[in-house]
Amino acid sequence: MGTREPTVGGQAVIEGVMMKSPDRIATCVRRTNGEIEARVRPYVSLSKKQKVLGIPVIRGAVNLFEQLFIGIGALTYSAEVVSAGDEEVMEKKDWKTSLWTGLTVVVALGVGLLLFFWLPMVIANFVGVKGSVLFNIVDGVIRLGIFFAYLMLLSTWKEMRRVFEYHGAEHKSIHAFEAGVDLTVKNVRNYTTRHARCGTSFLLVVMVVSVIVFIFMGRPEDIVDRLRRLLAVPLIAGLSYEVIRFAGKHQGGALMRIVTAPGLLLQRFTTREPSDDQIEVALEALKHATGRHATGVEVATQDAGSN
Repeated sequence: MGTREPTVGGQAVIEGVMMKSPDRIATCVRRTNGEIEARVRPYVSLSKKQKVLGIPVIRGAVNLFEQLFIGIGALTYSAEVVSAGDEEVMEKKDWKTSLWTGLTVVVALGVGLLLFFWLPMVIANFVGVKGSVLFNIVDGVIRLGIFFAYLMLLSTWKEMRRVFEYHGAEHKSIHAFEAGVDLTVKNVRNYTTRHARCGTSFLLVVMVVSVIVFIFMGRPEDIVDRLRRLLAVPLIAGLSYEVIRFAGKHQGGALMRIVTAPGLLLQRFTTREPSDDQIEVALEALKHATGRHATGVEVATQDAGSN
């Protein structure tokens, strides 16, 4: 296996896990009756469909929007499966569903921009910091503070604990896959719940990279300058993606261990040790996504279109 295996990423959802390989997206959810329901879809990234979108940095910004759309779709599906109980879930593939998902992505992006970029800038301006470099450092410190507070708040939310356990199962399963071992619950149990390519690590890198980019942009003096900073967020996401991508490929290097250490440390707030049942769900999603799905698991929906 080793380096010839495809890169796999994932996301915890409600009572399940979504796994994504270069050509498949699989979402597996534990139903209330104990059975595992799986949705498997072919997948081709936008950066592969259009070569210009695969250029370094640009691909990171594209990936951010694409992953938001896929992630929200997976969360919606998992919620439908859990709420349906023992009843069959019939997915609606009409324009209303796509519109609702798109609007949810827009709202999520808007809230993120306001909370992590606009609010720190307003607070830093209210404090009265004058120098350009100092202003952006204070702005960055406030942004990091809000981010840390957000993660700690999530970690205290009891309803999120099972999601964090599935998050841990996702990471453990991917570690086992990357190590080339047999994908069994027993083998997966031996791996850590923390992973260098985790979204938590990515968000932390975004916070740090934003400070550097904003320093070059100077101190925002008017509304135009402030809006320009928001428009720079895709660039920041693209640069951060390249950092995480590089770190994921060089996890064994001493420098990369130092660079990724803060993000791995933060994952103590967003991952928990999973149960064997939860690891089983993550493994089913991983096997479906990589074409190795186990027998005895019904594929609920297999669509010719990508998510």
